[in-house]
Amino acid sequence: MIELLSIKEASEWASHYLDKNVTTSNISYLVQYGRIKKIGENGHTQIIKSELADYYKEQVSTRENSWKEQLGSDLNWALSFEQYKEAETTKHVHRLHPYKGKFIPQLVEYFLDEHTDKFKKETYFKKGDIVLDPFSGSGTTMIQACELGINAIGIDVSAFNAFIGNCKVTKYDLIDVQSEITRITKSLKSFLLNSHTIEFENTLLKELNLFNGKFFPVPDYKYKVKRKEIDEKKYGSKKETEFLTIYNSLVKEFNIKLKQDESNSFLDKWYSQHVRNEIEFVFEEIKKIENPKTKKIISLILSRTIRSCRATTHADLATLLEPITTTYYCSKHGKMCKPIFSILKWWESYSKDTLKRLVQYDKLKQSTFHTCLTGDSRNIDIIEELVKKNPKFANLVKEQKIKGIFSSPPYVGLIDYHEQHAYAYDLFGFERKDDLEIGPLYKGQGKEAKQSYIQGLSDVLNNAKKYLVDDFDIFLVANDKYNMYPTIAENAGMQIVNQHKRPVLNRTEKDKGAYSEIIFHLKRK
Repeated sequence: MIELLSIKEASEWASHYLDKNVTTSNISYLVQYGRIKKIGENGHTQIIKSELADYYKEQVSTRENSWKEQLGSDLNWALSFEQYKEAETTKHVHRLHPYKGKFIPQLVEYFLDEHTDKFKKETYFKKGDIVLDPFSGSGTTMIQACELGINAIGIDVSAFNAFIGNCKVTKYDLIDVQSEITRITKSLKSFLLNSHTIEFENTLLKELNLFNGKFFPVPDYKYKVKRKEIDEKKYGSKKETEFLTIYNSLVKEFNIKLKQDESNSFLDKWYSQHVRNEIEFVFEEIKKIENPKTKKIISLILSRTIRSCRATTHADLATLLEPITTTYYCSKHGKMCKPIFSILKWWESYSKDTLKRLVQYDKLKQSTFHTCLTGDSRNIDIIEELVKKNPKFANLVKEQKIKGIFSSPPYVGLIDYHEQHAYAYDLFGFERKDDLEIGPLYKGQGKEAKQSYIQGLSDVLNNAKKYLVDDFDIFLVANDKYNMYPTIAENAGMQIVNQHKRPVLNRTEKDKGAYSEIIFHLKRK
């Protein structure tokens, strides 16, 4: 006899089976995306218990063993932090802005806080210490240090990366931030009254909903695709062509300009003319803000907004291919989707989300010194640069010195850190220093690139040593598939005293295969 469960009963059963909280939303996601079959209608949805059990058995029983078979038995599964939901690994200000290549805050917290366990035998940092991250990125180390009462210095060669990190740890007049957001939103809506964009987009959405409801019913369509009852590629391509007739007629009716006249810059190429006009309008409104802190955080909201409004498919947001100006079949969502024609929805959503996250973090962060410097970690004078930002912090570093480093250096030949935020550099006018990146994508992973990477990392550690206490602790997170870190440590007069190999479960890339990284623990030789 088939045993059926309601969504609530399924969440309770799964929570008990996995020994962690599985919400009704988690179960609904499995239904919506065709992982398990839906029985009954909305409001009375049930699922087959045996099918749910099979799904979780496959997910749970095989992954750890499979990954250890592929990556080695020395894989420390406790450092996977698989018990945390995405909302916890992207908590409060960590999700104020997208950023490729960042590590989860739980990993930083594990090594920075004062707990010990069977893997972490001693405490490395305590309240009042100073931690350095010479590859600050989006500021994860700095943010978690601030939450733990540890003073933090970040350094990044990318001016926009430093901007992101500093925005996250700044204390704001939240009433002023809300007031300025309200003013700008009202102005943007008035600006849009003279445009046909919103009317066009609403009409297009109605047509898409009718079309998708008929040809891509949820969750039946995805369920059939999962079980190969439908050839997704052929079917999606056919329906994509069918809908183009409707789309083209609406573009003509509402006089929508899909492309800009020029494509010289990122902002020219990757945005429709209507979106570009709205971006420029909001940016001009931001320039009117008097409070510099408020101006910065609202600028970050705009940056987050325009990143989501690029003319690309949902599947290619992280790695842009070619601008998309028409409706398309979306393999990520299993239906017909559309490009963005107005920033209003995203602007309102991200404004609300940012305020909520700032309030959350404001309750958690402690009174510490924290700042991210813009500069080259190979030769930056930390004291000299800190004096310009915060003389009191500079004096503390002189007197106390830095206890250690927790950082994730760039991986050789993987990411161009300036290019991933090209839209922000175009809009805000930050100076690009692409040529100073260590191990950028454009230099590849050849012999010369690896030698340059080793030299770059060695120089960073040798420069940092001048500011560290004698008994320092350095933790570097890396996937060292080319075995470069023993040489880097040697060049810096250090020794690798421990290595923690952890599985990386939640990757943003499309490749979801078994993948690990190592936390190298370095000390003075």
